Amino acid sequence: MRFDRIWFNARLATLAGDSTGLGIMEDGAVAAKDGRIAFAGPARDLPTGWDAVDRIDCEGRWITPGLIDCHTHLVFGGDRAQEFELRLKGASYEEIARAGGGIISTVKATRAAREDDLVAGALLRLDHLMAEGCTTVEVKSGYGLDLETETRMLRAARRLGEERPVSITTTFLGAHALPPEANGDKDAYIDEICGTMLPAVASEGLADAVDAFCEGIAFSPEQTARVFAAAHALGLRTKLHADQLSNLHGAKLAAEYGALSADHLEYTDEEGAAAMAKAGTVAVLLPGAFYMLRETQLPPVAAFRKHGTRIALATDCNPGTSPLTSILLAMNMGATLFRLTVEECLAGVTREAARALGRSDEIGSLEPGKSCDLAIWNIERPAELVYRIGFNPLHARIWRGQ
Repeated sequence: MRFDRIWFNARLATLAGDSTGLGIMEDGAVAAKDGRIAFAGPARDLPTGWDAVDRIDCEGRWITPGLIDCHTHLVFGGDRAQEFELRLKGASYEEIARAGGGIISTVKATRAAREDDLVAGALLRLDHLMAEGCTTVEVKSGYGLDLETETRMLRAARRLGEERPVSITTTFLGAHALPPEANGDKDAYIDEICGTMLPAVASEGLADAVDAFCEGIAFSPEQTARVFAAAHALGLRTKLHADQLSNLHGAKLAAEYGALSADHLEYTDEEGAAAMAKAGTVAVLLPGAFYMLRETQLPPVAAFRKHGTRIALATDCNPGTSPLTSILLAMNMGATLFRLTVEECLAGVTREAARALGRSDEIGSLEPGKSCDLAIWNIERPAELVYRIGFNPLHARIWRGQ
């Protein structure tokens, strides 16, 4: 058998299957053919008479699937460093938002930005994620809150995948906040999302999924349900910012609509955790926002484990509450702040992150037929990827076999 490329003399963490383990193989090899994994397993099981155009000796290094950041807001204008200063002085997230800061301040800057400017700014952040082994990144809109800017953001996000060797998944987040021109009428704005914005986004094929912010300072469960129903009618999957600041039973709502994921989840209750597990909705934990907002309510990790809810991790990279562009630090935070295990952290940025994007049949593990997206590491054991802070041991990043 002739492969395009083979990496041998490697230790593998395949993350294959549905188990909680890492799928470790001490003397392993990975082979690529036409951008996909043709073989991943013990070197002794390589097909007889194999050959490859390129043979790469990994010299005992570890290979994992390429990392996946399944929740980001990479595309935006401006910054919110001033709000960081206000929070240091005691202002809460809600107080800043109600005073016209928060998401709305980014909306103003994003509406004023050209598409090229949005792309240029996002590339700076994307490059940091790629430098730590990310091969797939989800990017949300949500800082336009009008059709013209939301679609500009989504086009900018799509362009990231043309400018860099990385897979980009886009999510329409029109129901992120209420735009100033809505004059407080949330229902009228939801009408606009469902009747105008969503059909336009769907017709242009700009979004892979639809998200919403279900929270007291954003939209009610009833308003969120209307967005989800409209998304499903257009054939789009759903995701949800849920239970971050209070328990509005957003996790249960996401599960009722078969959402790919519910994210944040600090205030999710046992019923919500059980509903997510039953629906296959992934719990995406975002320790960067928890840290930046100095929250004290921990997400119910024990309940997720009890019910078998899948757990993913992401940076939530955004200008206000998680200006984080390190997926490695997100793993460390997941372990130190939320007490996740090494296995849960690594699965959370590979296998389970792929599941949270609805792409587990394509990416997230080292299995034949999947995209040959790899991260090769200068480490002695996988725990180092979670343990170290401010240290990047990436040796090589492989996307689609290259």
